[in-house]
Amino acid sequence: METKQYATARVLAAYKYCEVVTGHEARNFLYGIRLLPQEKRRAMSALYAFSRLVDDIGDGPLERDRKEEELEAARAVIKRVQAGEVDEFDADPIAVALADAARRFPIPLSGLEEVIDGVLMDVRSATYETWDDLKLYCRRVAGAVGRLSLGVFGTVPGAPDTERAAEYADTLGLALQLTNILRDVREDAAIGRTYLPAEDLRMFGCGAGFRSAALPLDADFAQLVRFEARRALELYDEGFRLLPMLDRRSGACVAAMAGIYRRLLDRFVREPEAVLRGRVSLAAHEKAYIAARGLSGFDARNILRKRAGSSM
Repeated sequence: METKQYATARVLAAYKYCEVVTGHEARNFLYGIRLLPQEKRRAMSALYAFSRLVDDIGDGPLERDRKEEELEAARAVIKRVQAGEVDEFDADPIAVALADAARRFPIPLSGLEEVIDGVLMDVRSATYETWDDLKLYCRRVAGAVGRLSLGVFGTVPGAPDTERAAEYADTLGLALQLTNILRDVREDAAIGRTYLPAEDLRMFGCGAGFRSAALPLDADFAQLVRFEARRALELYDEGFRLLPMLDRRSGACVAAMAGIYRRLLDRFVREPEAVLRGRVSLAAHEKAYIAARGLSGFDARNILRKRAGSSM
């Protein structure tokens, strides 16, 4: 019989710290993880808090060399957690929460090192000529998060095709990251970053970038956005195959988080130029509807119906 693991007051305080970070920094993420049972919700908050720390180093004001040092220090934290060297008395609350989460769930912590590697690409001003180039970055900063999350969610015993669950989780991460890239085109351009593949930008006359809301006369920004949105939609369609493999509440979490970003894509397709005017977001009632739909299991059932239809 399995013995239930109880968290000490120090560990609970560490989780609380991570939950505060998550609540303050990740509203869309929060809509999903609040649907999880407490233990899984805490573990997801620990994963988010570490990823947020890494992102903040990459986006912060430090010089490049100092950023690289801080990122390697973050990598050392993961090594300590993997080696079992972090206990409840450690001074780093994120490390304490991660260590406890890793004891409770089969989380592939090496995925957090992939996140660090992706942020290092930002720090070193990586550019992306093709979609395959950009895909490597997306897999590191977001696909890895999908695979880490799957370690918390687990899969339903007996569900078909579960050997591909990590692949689908990774693909959903790519879809989410590409949606983020489209949403943040102007913000990224303001700090000198362009993520969309250079060959795509040239194809649509947008090679000069997006520092200004005014584009060259020959630029077809609307078609660029729709082109990238179609790519993201294909990734969502593939990644959503994960949903029937998850238990009800884990599936609801994924359906809510991915559904919110999927709905943003619809906005981008309807009004591509809105992306250049500022960050596009959904109203609270839209997010609540998507979360409720995920909790009902509608999306998972829809995937099963499509798969059944395609096999006939």
